[in-house]
Amino acid sequence: MDDDLALTRLEMELGKDDQGNPIRPTLDAFVEETGIEVTYRADINDNAEFFAQIRPALEAEQDTGHDIIVITNGSQLTELRQRGFLIALDHSLTPNFNANAGPSFVDPAFDPGNEFTMAWQSGMTGLAWNTKFVDEDITSFEQLLDPKYKGKVGLMGNDDTPNLVMGWLGIDPVTSTPDDWQTAADWMIQARDSGQIRKFYVQDYLTAFQQEDLWVTMAWSGDIINNFLYEKAYQTFRFEVPQEGGMIWVDNMCIPTKAANPYGAIQVMDWYFQPDIAAQLTEWNAYVSPVPTGGEIVQADADAAQGGNQEILQTIASSPYVFPTPELESRLYSYREFSGEELEQWNDLFQSIYVS
Repeated sequence: MDDDLALTRLEMELGKDDQGNPIRPTLDAFVEETGIEVTYRADINDNAEFFAQIRPALEAEQDTGHDIIVITNGSQLTELRQRGFLIALDHSLTPNFNANAGPSFVDPAFDPGNEFTMAWQSGMTGLAWNTKFVDEDITSFEQLLDPKYKGKVGLMGNDDTPNLVMGWLGIDPVTSTPDDWQTAADWMIQARDSGQIRKFYVQDYLTAFQQEDLWVTMAWSGDIINNFLYEKAYQTFRFEVPQEGGMIWVDNMCIPTKAANPYGAIQVMDWYFQPDIAAQLTEWNAYVSPVPTGGEIVQADADAAQGGNQEILQTIASSPYVFPTPELESRLYSYREFSGEELEQWNDLFQSIYVS
């Protein structure tokens, strides 16, 4: 039987065996222990784009071809829930989640009682810069507007940008109003039309950053940390949550309606809430794990490692962007939960800005 996983933003750990074939140790261990074959596909470049692809099948009450999808909390996940496109989870089948999920990942505002979702990984949206071209730390939103960076600034073409713009302007996204949304939209349009920003990106922002089309960009924490640690060509990358704040988001595993193998899917989902499995994933992708006790394992592995591996693991174990500190958490914004017609109003306002 197959469980097709489509994971947004994050790749599972990817190594190679002696013959050069791709391996994913934590997923391979699941297959070996359970006998359930898993087909892994990194199909999601952007939440909105992926949702548009699977929407026709969901509306027709057909199998999307995925038994698990991973969607960030935000407008697309809200719509999936509100329109009944997700299968409710039986938490009698999730002993690892029940025992090990961190408090921040249990009963989230975007899915009360974890009725439909279990966290995959979490992270932050902040600012990154390339020290080859930027001779100062980017610690403030205002630096994005510096004329010396004109045309070399990237923003996200998704919910992160309007939410962060509101936060940077002193508006709490969670309690924001349509008038506040218009304020953010006006700022984004002005930044776009003035040429200050190069364009609105999704997953492709990292390629533009690596190719030096961007000098300063909105970025996802684990992307920058991972490249800095594992790619020698990117030692000049830096990441910071600016003083005005950043976004905290959760990529969530969920099961779409008419999935071919929902029972196998929930077994995969629960597998990743074992501390040792969670720790392996954290050591590879440098994102925030929903299993906080895995941090003790990461630190123990760092203490036992030698040479370059010790340096990498110690950097991960001590990073506030992997294991957030109270000070950092106090500067992170959450997404607004939409009700009624608000979601359609939000989408109508911002989608046209991203593609213009």
